Amino acid sequence: MSLNKVIMKNYMGRIFLLTIIALPILHGCKSDKELFISYSNPEIEYWGRIDTTGIDGAELYWSGTSVKINFEGESIHALLKDESGDNYFNVIIDNESLFILRPDTIKQYYQLASQLSGGSHSVEIFKRTEWNRGKTIFFGFKIGNKPELLSKSTPKKRKIEFYGNSITAGYAVEDTTGSDSPDSTYTNNYLSYSAITARNFDAEYQCICRSGIGITISWFPLIMSDIFDRLNPADSASKWDFSLFTPDVVVINLFQNDSWLVKRQDRAEFEKYLGNKVLNDHFFISSYQQFVSGIRDRYPKAKIICILGTMDATKEGSAWSGYIEQAVANMKDENIYSHILPYKGTPGHPSKKEQQEMANSLSKFIEENIEW
Repeated sequence: MSLNKVIMKNYMGRIFLLTIIALPILHGCKSDKELFISYSNPEIEYWGRIDTTGIDGAELYWSGTSVKINFEGESIHALLKDESGDNYFNVIIDNESLFILRPDTIKQYYQLASQLSGGSHSVEIFKRTEWNRGKTIFFGFKIGNKPELLSKSTPKKRKIEFYGNSITAGYAVEDTTGSDSPDSTYTNNYLSYSAITARNFDAEYQCICRSGIGITISWFPLIMSDIFDRLNPADSASKWDFSLFTPDVVVINLFQNDSWLVKRQDRAEFEKYLGNKVLNDHFFISSYQQFVSGIRDRYPKAKIICILGTMDATKEGSAWSGYIEQAVANMKDENIYSHILPYKGTPGHPSKKEQQEMANSLSKFIEENIEW
């Protein structure tokens, strides 16, 4: 048996060391003291675009994907392996986010809770970080001391899906210095307006996002229409089955990166996506309209809310809010809405407070306009 030290940070920001015990891998074993729950067990709840078809484990890519079970027992571990060692997860016991887990590139067990009281408990691991940090493989849970796997929770009555950029991802939301640090420890999708809004309505949550992405151009050689239909966002051949998740509400928050990059003719992405285009109002309106039409094709009955904010694309005098409003008007679809969030007036990405304000505004709009 080997012992490793892994730096952990709890949800209040304190740093501590958690001892990881590298145990022999169990495959469906059961005893009075331990019960291994394989990733393929039907009582496990998966949220988000997760590939559970593999023979070894479930692959998690997207921000906000999560794995949850209900159980009885005094302790619980998760068996995980990360591709890069640069992904972070919130560990949520009994619906309270307790600490941050950073899986290593070695397949091993991580203690999520111990010395739990008798009775039923729940555990959820929620992916804070973005898919460009690599995938994480989940193999299963191990419950210790009087273990019992309980039935999964009653399915949620509402479903909501988001398409967005760094704002939706929760990029640098926990960087209190205001420096917009790219260190993935500061990104936390759980504190993004998108995840907060989903929790406000107790809705099942799915998030398709990537920092730097746009409708017409991105800071890297992919735009949202390239990846919106993927299961594994890093694999162009990996396609998502849209019949697996039918949202009641879809929220689109894009165009912030476009507003910067259409001025950057020096970038290779400009030549790839915009080099032969006439960049006028009609082009941007029709491009946005085309993307929303693609979402409508996948979800004929969903309510679609096209938002923008709260960075400088919504600054006074910016044309980008108008492009979205005109695109929505052109579609003449009573179930497609626009909702422009006000410019936050501060540098960098939205802070925790600003993300909460965004969630408040969007939640109020949904309450006043959407029946679901």
